[in-house]
Amino acid sequence: MPILESVRGRAATFAALITVATVCVGDAVARSFPFSSETRSVNDLGNQFVPFHAKLWDLLHGRGDGGLLLNWQSGYGTAFLPDLGTYLTSPFALLVGLFPRDRIDLAVYVITVLKMAAAGAAMAWLLLSMARGRRDAGTESGRVATPWWVAGVLGATYALCGWSVIEASYNPMWLDGLIAFPLLCLVGEWVREGRRPVLGPLVVALAWIANFYTAYMATLGAALVLCVQLLLARGAVRERLGVMLRGTVTVLLGIGLAAPVLLPVVMGTGHAYPGWTTEFEPAGWSEMFARTLPATYDFFTPAVFLGGGALLLAAVLPFNRAVPRRERLAWAGLAGGVALSLQWGPTHLLWHAFATPNGSPFRQTFVLSGLLVIAAWQCLAYGWPGRRPLFAGTGVLVAVGAFAATDALTGRRALALYACGLAAAVAALLVVRLLPRRRYAALAALLLVGGLAGQAAATVAYADRARLDRLDHYPAWDEAHEERADAIAAVDGWPRYRTDPGRTQITANDPMLLGGQGSSYYSSHTPDVLTRTLGALGAGWTSNGRAVQSLDSPVVDAVFAVGARFRTEADESNGGQAGGAPPQLSRAEVPPLVTVRPPESTPARYGPSPFRNQETLLGSRVYSDPVAGSCPAGREVFLWAPDYFGTARLGDAPPVELRGDKPRWRAAVTSLGTAERAGERVTFDREVTGRRTVACLDRARLDAAVDRMKRTGAVSVRVTDHGVRAQLPPGSRGTAVIAAPRIAGWSCAGKPADSSLGLVAVPLDPDGTTTSVDCSFRPPGLRSGAALGAASLLVLTAIAVLSVRRRRRERRGPQELPAPGGAPELLPAVEPAP
Repeated sequence: MPILESVRGRAATFAALITVATVCVGDAVARSFPFSSETRSVNDLGNQFVPFHAKLWDLLHGRGDGGLLLNWQSGYGTAFLPDLGTYLTSPFALLVGLFPRDRIDLAVYVITVLKMAAAGAAMAWLLLSMARGRRDAGTESGRVATPWWVAGVLGATYALCGWSVIEASYNPMWLDGLIAFPLLCLVGEWVREGRRPVLGPLVVALAWIANFYTAYMATLGAALVLCVQLLLARGAVRERLGVMLRGTVTVLLGIGLAAPVLLPVVMGTGHAYPGWTTEFEPAGWSEMFARTLPATYDFFTPAVFLGGGALLLAAVLPFNRAVPRRERLAWAGLAGGVALSLQWGPTHLLWHAFATPNGSPFRQTFVLSGLLVIAAWQCLAYGWPGRRPLFAGTGVLVAVGAFAATDALTGRRALALYACGLAAAVAALLVVRLLPRRRYAALAALLLVGGLAGQAAATVAYADRARLDRLDHYPAWDEAHEERADAIAAVDGWPRYRTDPGRTQITANDPMLLGGQGSSYYSSHTPDVLTRTLGALGAGWTSNGRAVQSLDSPVVDAVFAVGARFRTEADESNGGQAGGAPPQLSRAEVPPLVTVRPPESTPARYGPSPFRNQETLLGSRVYSDPVAGSCPAGREVFLWAPDYFGTARLGDAPPVELRGDKPRWRAAVTSLGTAERAGERVTFDREVTGRRTVACLDRARLDAAVDRMKRTGAVSVRVTDHGVRAQLPPGSRGTAVIAAPRIAGWSCAGKPADSSLGLVAVPLDPDGTTTSVDCSFRPPGLRSGAALGAASLLVLTAIAVLSVRRRRRERRGPQELPAPGGAPELLPAVEPAP
């Protein structure tokens, strides 16, 4: 049956259309991308999601360095499967391949809007499925059929909730949880009815693969919905326990099927740099109520805005005596209980998998929005509410608005939109209740849709502008991107040498966005060993160590085989990001990706000085300390002041900016230029607190060290999507070192790889007989995840076979019954009673 010929299909389509139109209108009113040149890439949207989708585009088109297991472009070589499972395993992400690469921002925008539309469609489908499930179970008891368009409006209301358009719109991976909640509730319906034992686990698996973090929250919410339904059911206790058992098996099977992606993600999180820890603080109650209004914004309070129609119906439910008392208490109590759980520490931790998020602490708010929409639907299950409950619910919302008006987050615009939306919802319900339903249904629908669209579009527009004012933002792909990407591609020599996009960056993931193979990397899975190793060498970072920046140091470039580096003038008006000046290319002779270090009597260790650490890793002394506070003429002067935020300069040279603001920001070792004459000193524009070290680089010594490493290094290197193979010079002794961080998952010659100062290392035979190095990478958790996934698939296959056999027996059973005293014969068809 074509989807539009079914009631649920029409409702789902209606919800999707309302959602798409409203979001696009709101963005257009705000003059946000793609409706103008104003970027929408704020915070992690520009810093993570756009670059990661660009990386996916490259993989889909056979480009880029690395594959599904290993990303050679970021962090000098990092695991990619955890990032894939965190940011890119949503089915919608594949749509990025249909767009030109220079329209990557448009691709991410389209994917975002389509995810919202899918969430609205899924909720509309769920609401009508819940109504059908009651009829199939014979538990109508006075229930009436609610028009399909109401389900469509409520579905769109869920998709356009404040959490969606304010928080998740710039964290697109969270929107998979918005889709997952109604889908998992739909799986609960199948479990209650004993239907679709194979499709149920597959839907669970899809939700957990798309984004396990929000899928976890959606699963908790769907479990609560199922528990309420079982509490209200009329069946025996044994039957309810059987449903709970089926539900548990369904979820566990689905998670097992997702294990090949899920376990590497979990293990990657365990190996990640810890970042920062935060303590949960509940929001003020006036702020909580203020966030129920449209056009309010705050990063640390829950975005509980919901369109006026759904919010009114949810408020009416406790007063609507047409709904049985048990159902009113159960659904209203569930929504109220979840609302309170947002504010209590233990339940807050439960919702967030027992770890307080770094930022935006109310990420489970979409579940509350979904439960309020379901409560609104239950309010209509026995007919349209009468005037008394309607006015009682209206009074509740008026009181909410009055209390919210006392908070600083509430402005006149928010109150006006709230009042208009509430008035439209009340008018729509009165029209349906007091006037002939069929004749005036279109007017009621228009009032509900208009009120919802107006409130939500205004909230979208308000949030677009507020985020740009309060959060870091990054430009959409333009000529500057194109120029830098073309310049990088023109000199790319991987794997003979790396090409670093540069220290002055457009995003924290420029290697994935623009090309090349640098140290810049920002992810939830930034390896602990990467941050600590580069930190010991003097690298800078943001996000308290999760966003490692490119380290512009000729010594470090030599160690990591960076033979080409770009430098771009910074634009101080845009937070020090790359400006519009053409990129300047710097070339250098560097050793191969695999080098050989001579035998050592004692293992080398890093100390407190990044300059000594660089020399230790290089294997040669190349720095000298300043004499009387200055470097000899002709030496390049480097400054390390990791906690300093300001400018420094060498003599009369141009000032250089450092951005250190511990613990979130760390300033990198920085070149201040070459000393033109003896006696030039380093000066600062403000008082320096914390550590400060100046070192003088001798280029001649560095060149000699590079020549030695080239002579003893690998004669050939072959890099694959999952490892490195290199041929060594005859008689090589000591340790072969791969210029890549020794993250968990590396193995050489069938056993875990060694580590040398944080890099992948392979001990060579003392007699000099080792002629090659063969190392491979497999993300931790992949093997066990694949085994668990295969076992789950076998169980699911067995369930499918048993289900098919049972259906065949059920189809044969009613057709053949034994006749008394004779052979079985077909029973005549019975006409239905009039």
